[in-house]
Amino acid sequence: MRQQMKSIMDAHLAASKPVHLIVGRVTASAPDPLEISIDQKLILSADFLIVPESLMHLELHLQGDPVVVRQGLTVGDRVLLLRVQGGQRYVVFDRVVLP
Repeated sequence: MRQQMKSIMDAHLAASKPVHLIVGRVTASAPDPLEISIDQKLILSADFLIVPESLMHLELHLQGDPVVVRQGLTVGDRVLLLRVQGGQRYVVFDRVVLP
């Protein structure tokens, strides 16, 4: 019985597509807290976003001069978001270029 219930749950999760892909636009970035707009009604604040290190600004100072190693997200950037199962958090997967 236990194994049957596990099989049913596994099949249900596979069929329910627990990850959803969404394209959003950055509406606020550093020095303000990050915000990403999915549509006119839904704006995600930094509390709901998981941002990988590769999309964060990195600047080094070499001989007193700042050198940008990685450009962080900026207002207007289009990003691909992965909605985590349950819909409460979103992973910022990468910048995207749309035609």
